[in-house]
Amino acid sequence: MPDPPKTSRRPDGHRVLAPTSLTASRAILIITSLTVSVVLVAALVMRLFDESEFPSYGGAVWWAVQTVTTVGYGDIVPKDTLGRFVAGIVMLMGVAFISMISGATASGLVDSYRKRRGLDQHEELLAELAAIRKRLDALEPPDRG
Repeated sequence: MPDPPKTSRRPDGHRVLAPTSLTASRAILIITSLTVSVVLVAALVMRLFDESEFPSYGGAVWWAVQTVTTVGYGDIVPKDTLGRFVAGIVMLMGVAFISMISGATASGLVDSYRKRRGLDQHEELLAELAAIRKRLDALEPPDRG
């Protein structure tokens, strides 16, 4: 009996977006890159659409950085609806950034601890079980003729 087709639990896009396993350091790099991109784009949007409050791109970047880090000094504040919408996105990104960095760091520390204590053997066990299953699947059932 032929083996059923193997189905991946991950969508096809996974191979494109994350061709290798996601580590804590790779997650931090992705999160940081995304956050920096949001800050720079938000600063550009604010500069283009609210020139009275953001007369320079540098000032807009300063506002975006203090907003994403949840500092929010209040020295520069968007006044129109679009500016407040962009500010809301930047604020949510800041909260997500801090949460995800904390989670990725904690995950890295736990993985490091597990490796030092020898508690990361589950990968080896899964590989061994897969090899046993492959050998068992290769065995033909006895003739009952």
